[in-house]
Amino acid sequence: MSSAAIERSVEPDFEVIVLGAGPTGLTLANILGMHGVRTLVVERNPGTVGEPRAVSIDDESLRTLQYLGLYQETEPTLVRGYGSYYYSAAGRCFAQVVSTLMDYGFPRRSAFRQPVLEATLRRGLARYPSVQVRFETRVTGFEQAPDAVRVMLEEAGDPSVLQQRSERVSQQVSARYLAACDGGRSMVRESLGVELSGATYDQRWLIVDLEGSVDDFRHTRVYCDPARPALALPGPDNTRRYEFMTLPGDRDEDLLDDGTIRLMLARHSAADAGLIIVRKVIYHFHARVADRWRVGRVFLAGDAAHLSPPFAGQGMNSGLRDAHNLGWKLAAVVNGRLGERVLDTYETERRPHARALIQMAINMGHVMMPRSRLHALLVQGALRLLALYPPARDYFMQMKYKPKPQFTEGLMTGTAGAALKGRMFIQPPVERRDGTRVLLDEITGNGFAVLECLPQERLAQAEGRRAASAPMPLGALQVGLLRKDQRFVGVRPMPGPHAVLVRDETGQIGRLFAEAGVRGVILRPDRYVAAAIAQDAPPDEAARLLETLGRQTQAPPGA
Repeated sequence: MSSAAIERSVEPDFEVIVLGAGPTGLTLANILGMHGVRTLVVERNPGTVGEPRAVSIDDESLRTLQYLGLYQETEPTLVRGYGSYYYSAAGRCFAQVVSTLMDYGFPRRSAFRQPVLEATLRRGLARYPSVQVRFETRVTGFEQAPDAVRVMLEEAGDPSVLQQRSERVSQQVSARYLAACDGGRSMVRESLGVELSGATYDQRWLIVDLEGSVDDFRHTRVYCDPARPALALPGPDNTRRYEFMTLPGDRDEDLLDDGTIRLMLARHSAADAGLIIVRKVIYHFHARVADRWRVGRVFLAGDAAHLSPPFAGQGMNSGLRDAHNLGWKLAAVVNGRLGERVLDTYETERRPHARALIQMAINMGHVMMPRSRLHALLVQGALRLLALYPPARDYFMQMKYKPKPQFTEGLMTGTAGAALKGRMFIQPPVERRDGTRVLLDEITGNGFAVLECLPQERLAQAEGRRAASAPMPLGALQVGLLRKDQRFVGVRPMPGPHAVLVRDETGQIGRLFAEAGVRGVILRPDRYVAAAIAQDAPPDEAARLLETLGRQTQAPPGA
């Protein structure tokens, strides 16, 4: 059903309806709940997934879980910091990618179990009375009004039970916004007439999930064998996943036969060939991005907005990035902190990065899927040559080829610190006045924050300038930063409940500021830099920049 305009306005039952209770939808709902937004989550299935799907979670996604206050609960279920070892057809390891970088506070890549993560996110919603969740409910249609979206819901439980009734229970609800996180075959996207641009590859892969592994190797093995490329990925709780490329002439019914699967496993591990098979499925590759991510009051997120090949493990992670970007902006609009124009920056900021990650996955596929022995030899030779040049080797081993979380257009302002603006800020440990050591985000909170390195006389000026009861524009938290070689002795506390003082324990922040020629930054709730504060800027520069950001989101006069 296509959406149609409604002439009369409606009083919304909710502020936001989230369609889909996968990782993207549940993350979005947790963010909205954190900010007190009246939210309804609708999911046609009876609960969150019970089978493994995505298996790789990156540092940016773990930072989002930290933002949600759910990282500590998630950490014991992870295999933190695994990498990839590449093997030739002869079984020789010709390349290793094991990153030790922790720019954002977490390892570049960790293994996880999607059922465990989704259950954690679902439990997280119980913290928020403003969020309702309805499982076994499907959206049958929706209509847009100037100030709301009307959504038609229908019961979607056990068919045998529903058949015994004369009719299914239906309901109509409304909200200011609808966020479609309903997967690659999104009903909402199709109803809006939004196309997916890109390619659906003829190549298919067989995915096999195993339990009971005793293999103690913590990294992914990539078998670059033209006879049948394959991967073996580690998982928590003694789980392991294999992915096998299908070949011309393969029949699905043959590949999905347990006997065939065990023969394929035995080629790489006799022990794994005897494990319990908990899931087996064949899927096609997709590298596609929606032409539009917003139509009126309706937004697309996760697989509804983009589909990625699996090689980089970025499909789910890109969805969590969507949720974080969209979630805080919806909350800021609903709560009156920012104007509706900020919602236009969602697609502007997220679409290019999603495209870049899809292209990275395609490029990685060229390495993992050699189509001939010559192709395999050329790839292996090129990687061995790279290993002879330390900068190139470091670029490859440390996963520096991964596109940086940075945008060139969106919600940002000012002329200082061009290299920092639009970039996700680092998250090193900092020291609090009581001597405890925490990651930076534990200090900056869940809203805007001003992180500023000030000499003691400027700190005194700041105290004299702003009363304890007077918050910064946009409710921003003031975080004063002492240099690595300073200590708290003789430094008065920052004023009031909206300010805190910490020490740059590692010196990373100070070095980054020095390189950019700034003394501070304005951090958005999603940890991206909205503006930088020049070294010679006046004392009230942070407040001015925050006010400018707020004005950018307001409709122009007469609009």
